[in-house]
Amino acid sequence: MKLAGVTKRFGDKVAVDAVDLEVPAGSFTGLVGPNGAGKSTTLAMIATLLAPDSGRIFVAGHDPVHQREEVLSALGIMLEGFSLPERLTGSELLEYTARLRGLGEQWRERSADLLEVLELDHATSTLIVDYSTGMRKKIGLAVALLHRPQVLVLDEPFEAIDPVSARAIEDLLSQYVAGGGTILLSSHIMDVVERNCDRVAVINGGLIVAEGTLECVTGGRTLNDTFLGLVGQAPHRKIKWLE
Repeated sequence: MKLAGVTKRFGDKVAVDAVDLEVPAGSFTGLVGPNGAGKSTTLAMIATLLAPDSGRIFVAGHDPVHQREEVLSALGIMLEGFSLPERLTGSELLEYTARLRGLGEQWRERSADLLEVLELDHATSTLIVDYSTGMRKKIGLAVALLHRPQVLVLDEPFEAIDPVSARAIEDLLSQYVAGGGTILLSSHIMDVVERNCDRVAVINGGLIVAEGTLECVTGGRTLNDTFLGLVGQAPHRKIKWLE
């Protein structure tokens, strides 16, 4: 996956500013940045939900603007704010997804495996409207993986996930990458990125301010310390009435 000079504006605000980013095939790349840095806008353009104002994007060799169907076939997407059909159960949602994508009967085995690994098999009769936030994250990941995409784009997949479920998701994503898959993941949880990703890109103010292997970017420091050094820290201020 590659972004070359990608820019996106909303009125006078430049949300993404001439971003160049390469995510090598088979890599697990973390995209980190403060709120409003341009992470979600970047992922939305990759996912074909937004068109860039300028620049080019290539996903598995395809251009999302001109080859949207090919990109969506190669891509698994889990973005913040995606709505789900709430009157379906998790297994019904996976069947619905499989039929929309025209998957053969292999979807049944894949669905059962994903529901078990993500610990949703105990809630087979629960409607998504009654899912917790963590359960919604997990079924969203299952939907993204069901068609065995070449590339996964994940926006904050570990938010509201308990530690046991987080480890199950990490193991699942590790298996996916070991099988040749490519992941671009955004997260505010630095230790998750540090533990799982082999590459990292830091975005701030719509600009990529550092990018490369984890070791190259951090230079032996923790990712959290590196991140704060790159994007800056809020000034320390004492609140007298709390003392």
